[in-house]
Amino acid sequence: MLYLGPSALKQPAGQQQDPAISDWQQYYQQQAEHSQHPLLQQFYQAGMVGADTPISKVPLLALDIETTGLDPANSGIVSIGLLPMDLTQIYASKAQQWLLKPRFSLSDESVTLHRITHTDIEQAPDLSSVLPQLLKLMAGKVVIVHYRGIERPFLHAALSARLGQGIYFPVIDTMALEARLHRRKALSLWQQLRGKQPLSIRLADSRLRYGLPPYRPHHAVTDALACAELFRAQLAARFSPDTPVSQLWC
Repeated sequence: MLYLGPSALKQPAGQQQDPAISDWQQYYQQQAEHSQHPLLQQFYQAGMVGADTPISKVPLLALDIETTGLDPANSGIVSIGLLPMDLTQIYASKAQQWLLKPRFSLSDESVTLHRITHTDIEQAPDLSSVLPQLLKLMAGKVVIVHYRGIERPFLHAALSARLGQGIYFPVIDTMALEARLHRRKALSLWQQLRGKQPLSIRLADSRLRYGLPPYRPHHAVTDALACAELFRAQLAARFSPDTPVSQLWC
């Protein structure tokens, strides 16, 4: 994932807003009927669990995307990492990672962050060549991410450019779960004048609060693993296996 500072928590100007979907199961049924591209038909035909399904019964997939910037209108995907999981196990042996040639040029800032260079992507494939495998792995899963402003918007934009139709899917955002706990009340004027800063809800800082070890950041499959571990820790500390998925997803 690509975080360039506090502004990363804000939606870039011009970025399309996520649709307000209250019933993901119904949305998938509708899209299965109306999607024109076979890959998207197959993706939505896999269906989605109902909102009242306990999280322990929900198929989960941790996902991370490395990008050339923050705005999918002028930035592209350079790497995708994912791994399936459930509440008892993270299936690291089934992890997948792809290095991709983005539609937009690498920026100096992105190269510094994720260390993917022009040489690395010179022979890399376009996202379109891995879409069949990617969508098959994502089908039917609720996706775990840390900050939903990256994975869903970038995949939507990337598929819109290649298939003529974007994609939407439910995510559980571990950053948003941290924000529920640590950003419920804004800092008072007195706290701001004293220089107090809001508690960080970035991935690495959030993991530390649960006693999880540090990992190398901005490496797609490693960040996916870090996010998966963080979600399990959040669930154990603050929720239960019987928590309806509707209380966690968006």
